[in-house]
Amino acid sequence: MKVRNPLLATMIATGALLFTYHTQAAETMTLEAIQHQWAHCKYDVFNEDNKINCLETLIQQNQQALRYAPGNNELKVWLAINKSTLAGVNGGLGALSLVKEAKSLLEEVIEKNPKVLEGSAYTSLGSLYYQVPGWPLGFGDDEKAEQMLKKALTINPDGIDPNFFYGDYLANEGRKAEAIAFLKKAQRATPSPGRPLADRGRQQEIATKLKELQ
Repeated sequence: MKVRNPLLATMIATGALLFTYHTQAAETMTLEAIQHQWAHCKYDVFNEDNKINCLETLIQQNQQALRYAPGNNELKVWLAINKSTLAGVNGGLGALSLVKEAKSLLEEVIEKNPKVLEGSAYTSLGSLYYQVPGWPLGFGDDEKAEQMLKKALTINPDGIDPNFFYGDYLANEGRKAEAIAFLKKAQRATPSPGRPLADRGRQQEIATKLKELQ
């Protein structure tokens, strides 16, 4: 059908663009869906190739969500978490590239809104600092790790993740008694609303780490 009225043609074109945008936006994953899928990839998928595929797909979906909300710091934190998790599974030189990308995302969030997601950017960055190799291969730095993790605990002193990662860091440093205290505090943390799989998986990690130390 040929539209002769220029105004009507503009309205139709605009409506089509808006419909396309809203349809595409509706197809992007919400933050909650990304969190749930991360827990599935990490704790429910055991075959290494399948886990890698699961995380790679999730990263693509996370990036798609960020394209529609480029200023969303929560999505940036989770993109960093997803990239870091994939690096831990994948290993090799590609892993170093992933953790560097994650570090940049977390530093950007900390600069703009350090308290987002109860200080999760500090927790995630701190965990990278003690798990990534130091110079010349990577940016690992135990002192910076402790600084970041303590900042996370200042924001969220009773959270399962900051207490777990600080306990894990202390265990790596040979500070056994302190590590046990923080891991037990993580074990007592209030469950996260709507995230039973993530909490269950983290509690299994805590139990494993305590067993190694005791």
